[in-house]
Amino acid sequence: SSSSPSSPLWALPEELLLLICSYLDVQALGRLGQVCRRLRFLSSRDLLWRRIARGCLNSGFLIPARKQASTVGASRTPSATGLRAAGIPVKERVKVSQNWRHGRCRRETVLKWKCKQVAPFSSSFLMPWLELDGEYLYLSQAENIQAYPLCPDGPGLQRHPQAIFSGHQEDVCRFVLVNSHIVSGGGDGSIVLHKLHGSYSVKFSAHEQEVNCVDFQGGLIVSGSRDRTAKVWSLSAGRVGQCLHTVQTEDRVWSIAISPLLSSFVTGTACCGHTSPLRIWDLESGQLLTCLGTDFHRGAGVLDVFYETPSLLLSCGYDTYIRYWDIRTSTRKCVQEWEEPHDSALYCVRSDRNHMIASGSSYYGVVRLWDKRQTRCLQSFHLSSPTSSPVYCLRFSTTHLYAALASALHLLDFTA
Repeated sequence: SSSSPSSPLWALPEELLLLICSYLDVQALGRLGQVCRRLRFLSSRDLLWRRIARGCLNSGFLIPARKQASTVGASRTPSATGLRAAGIPVKERVKVSQNWRHGRCRRETVLKWKCKQVAPFSSSFLMPWLELDGEYLYLSQAENIQAYPLCPDGPGLQRHPQAIFSGHQEDVCRFVLVNSHIVSGGGDGSIVLHKLHGSYSVKFSAHEQEVNCVDFQGGLIVSGSRDRTAKVWSLSAGRVGQCLHTVQTEDRVWSIAISPLLSSFVTGTACCGHTSPLRIWDLESGQLLTCLGTDFHRGAGVLDVFYETPSLLLSCGYDTYIRYWDIRTSTRKCVQEWEEPHDSALYCVRSDRNHMIASGSSYYGVVRLWDKRQTRCLQSFHLSSPTSSPVYCLRFSTTHLYAALASALHLLDFTA
């Protein structure tokens, strides 16, 4: 018996035992751990499960080939997979990853709010946006951004905000959380910069119409607007709020993102003309570098863009496709694409920078999970019924997914 102290198995060095165990799959490792306490301890070592975790969905680990490239811009925003992953054993992360793959989760509506009244007998839905870090969830509601503490010992978040960031005269359209700063664009055409821990804030007039999207990195802000321009702004001492470049996009700008290398930025536009809705511009000069894709249908605007690495980019929008671009190989054609099964526009997309993609659809609050190694949708969750609402924004950690709809914030807890 392997559990016997005199078994030849225990005469082997631990390094050799670990090497033997490294050839086992998940099921075999689990069965090995049921033999005896000693083998349970051995089969639970992080070293064995880390290899398996790299092939799992949203486990917090990257495959080695992408690890270096993916961490180039790691300081840009909190890594989706890094949130709440600290202290979780690798074996437990693999278990939670199986819940993601099979759609096993607990659903909860953690916040609700009323529609914003704009005139008698009519109403306008708020279009909330959100960001996550290790301790807080930041949610835009009307003119404010509210910081809700995440519960440290359980799922969900506290129901009352610990801080409120204000400054806009109209609704916040989008905002980003970078390096202890919040940068937001509003329907009043202004940009507001807040320091998370302190009273410092800056506001300046940016566009003639609403600022639909913003990004911030390396002391520079890029913004896109309905006024058909994208602008680059300085935040250096003595030049705060100074416009460095104005890019004439000839189309409404719905989404924008700075490359992790800080050399360029990408714009996603409405595609109402004959130009590509996805274009990359030089950050220093404001000149057009390249257009991504060809033969886009009129109106197939890009609503969200996301850099995984300096050369890998995700996009989604009105034409119901998620597209995966590798700028090193081709700018004319994406390397992969996934079609929304119910022909709905896609409002938002995020990835774990490894195998998993999460997307939000325009009808009935549908969140979908995708495995890049497969062509079909892996799992779908309908969060809005019977009233239809888009998923305006979603963010996730290794254990939880948050989705902002027209009048509620939903939580999917995959630890359950």
